[in-house]
Amino acid sequence: MDTKILQISSGRGPAECCLAVALTLKELIREAVKEKIDYEVIQRNPGPENGTLASATLKLTGKDLDAFCTGWTGVLQWIAQSPYRKFHKRKNWFISIESYEMANLTSWNEKDVKYETLRASGPGGQNVNKVETAVRAVHIPSGLQVMANDTRSQLQNKNLATERLRQQYADWQLRELRGAEQQHWEQHNALERGNPVRIYTGKAFKKT
Repeated sequence: MDTKILQISSGRGPAECCLAVALTLKELIREAVKEKIDYEVIQRNPGPENGTLASATLKLTGKDLDAFCTGWTGVLQWIAQSPYRKFHKRKNWFISIESYEMANLTSWNEKDVKYETLRASGPGGQNVNKVETAVRAVHIPSGLQVMANDTRSQLQNKNLATERLRQQYADWQLRELRGAEQQHWEQHNALERGNPVRIYTGKAFKKT
């Protein structure tokens, strides 16, 4: 079984492009289900209008992912009248879809985490614990760190800190990928618009 990351982005496009991202996400999921590919939407960034997305990130797992992702990777064109600007003349909206190997994401390894214990205190510094139950977790390679002092148990706080740091690390890696995708969009925007990998039309978002 293969695993890949797909990122759908409006670049710096307007609300219409963000709507295209949301519509593309639904269509991509529909095709993934049809091809019996497991998916997980691991990040959504809302757009300026209700129901729109500035970007979305999916994790796909299944067989023959290369062929599936190739059919989506590149620039997608949506030809439709703007639903937000009635008299706007522009009818061509573009978004980008990038595919990444999971190998591009460094695997989480708890051996890279350093733990520090410290005394937890209540609101306003009251009720300072004599035992160091609070735990700070630091991911050494990235410098990310979190602290947990939710419970009076050092072990439970350590587990909480680990889980929070793991999630923060995953979010950080996705931001790094998104930054790379944004740079790619800016560098190749004009060239790729002339050769979209997919074209959809109308309010119904029908593939041509």
